[in-house]
Amino acid sequence: MNLAGTKPRPALELERVTLELGGRTILTETSLTVNQGEFIGVLGPNGAGKTTLMRAVLGLVPAASGTIRVAGAPVARGNPAIGYMPQTRSALAGRRVRGRDFVAMAADGHRWGLPRADAATRANVGRVLDLVGGRSLAERPLSELSGGERQRLLLAQCLLGEPRLLLLDEPLISLDPNHQRGVVELVHNVQRELGITVLFSAHELNPLLNALDRVLYLGSGVAALGTVDEVITKPVLSRLYGSPIDVMRVNGRIFVMSGDVEVEKHDHEHEDDHAHTHDHGHEHGHAHGPAHGRRHAADAAQTSRDGHTHDV
Repeated sequence: MNLAGTKPRPALELERVTLELGGRTILTETSLTVNQGEFIGVLGPNGAGKTTLMRAVLGLVPAASGTIRVAGAPVARGNPAIGYMPQTRSALAGRRVRGRDFVAMAADGHRWGLPRADAATRANVGRVLDLVGGRSLAERPLSELSGGERQRLLLAQCLLGEPRLLLLDEPLISLDPNHQRGVVELVHNVQRELGITVLFSAHELNPLLNALDRVLYLGSGVAALGTVDEVITKPVLSRLYGSPIDVMRVNGRIFVMSGDVEVEKHDHEHEDDHAHTHDHGHEHGHAHGPAHGRRHAADAAQTSRDGHTHDV
């Protein structure tokens, strides 16, 4: 992702960060670095804290201890360098608003209401629709679009204001395998074209395999960041799940198993911390434009015996 001889620039840094939510410890003294331009898959068992981590990067969940930095600066609400797509998107399917107007609604950070119609906003909306291949969706109401098409518009919202970090929280939920592939390819193409950093949380690794630079796996209050071969292993995942885990590779796919159960299939109906995605301020149940923070990158980190993460 970087020119030979140049030092990667950090997009996201956690320094001995502890996150707590509802009396639970989500992360314990975790240190990791994500580098500019990386595509990071964020995975982990149910309730591991994928959503909470993203909200902490947005400045919506304060760290109990430690420091989080985005592009070298401390986290702050409303960081225009970050684009965010939250999990809660169920209300979109029945809306009659046109695709173009829906994207424009995020231009000033408001959830609903009439979009601004000035020339600069129209040009910005046209730009992001082109980025996601969404011009053909501009005049169609959301209620007539497929899940994959609505995801294009949500991604377009995230790209308003030219963010440098995208936080995408479970964008593949409720999509069939074909639409999942389409969304991952779309995000990957946009990421490479713009040179931005992506944190893409998912409940299953396989749809992301062709796009990933590294994977960030959360579990049991700790984290492991590294390549798929470094992190998706029996010792690392057993530590993160807190129980014996087997990793099987079959025909280019990876299966994370607990006994005869594929845990990535059975463990992710909803995130335990998902219920907290509604109190965002502008932070509502849809993607945010330039009024919100967005961006990410990394140094490989691996879980140690004491449960902390360390740079590799």
